[in-house]
Amino acid sequence: MTTPPDTRTRIRDAASTLFRRDGYSATGLKRIATESGAPFGSIYHFFPGGKEQLAQDAVRTSGAAYQDLVLTLLNSVPEPLESLANAFDSAAESLVATDYADACPIATLALEVASSNETLRIATADVFEGWVTAGTEWFGRWITDRRLARDLARSMIMLLEGAFVLSRASRDPEPLHTAGRAIVELARSAIGRQADIS
Repeated sequence: MTTPPDTRTRIRDAASTLFRRDGYSATGLKRIATESGAPFGSIYHFFPGGKEQLAQDAVRTSGAAYQDLVLTLLNSVPEPLESLANAFDSAAESLVATDYADACPIATLALEVASSNETLRIATADVFEGWVTAGTEWFGRWITDRRLARDLARSMIMLLEGAFVLSRASRDPEPLHTAGRAIVELARSAIGRQADIS
């Protein structure tokens, strides 16, 4: 039997879901309390800085969890090109399964706060940088040129994020499949160049 999540975790998880789907401004603390099943006052007990502190915590926590999920997908297939295609196809399947409601855990909030809330901008920037670093390490298993591995990691994230936006707007998974084919070709070219140099 699994232990139910504690109150702090329930609040953070509800906030993460609402911020991801509706954005920062449209998500009020009363709604977070209702969705989490927690008393309203417990939000300030765990997050005395209020909504901004809760959002910062939710961004960093959900961002780290999403990084782990993507790395698990990438590491589930040993061949890198097949692994990349599988990860993007899985993202498309997941988006369709949630009726286009759930995509990147921080993108909606990141776009909203980039020029209006420095604390949250920094939190989202830190999460994206963590993803780039993790992606660089993953590509680095096949590509010794650190700069090229980092460029590929950034490209993978940009393609994924852009594809999520297009797929959600059009309610069509094809942009994610297109993005998957694009990163596979970029990686194929980089790995081929690496082999030529070796």
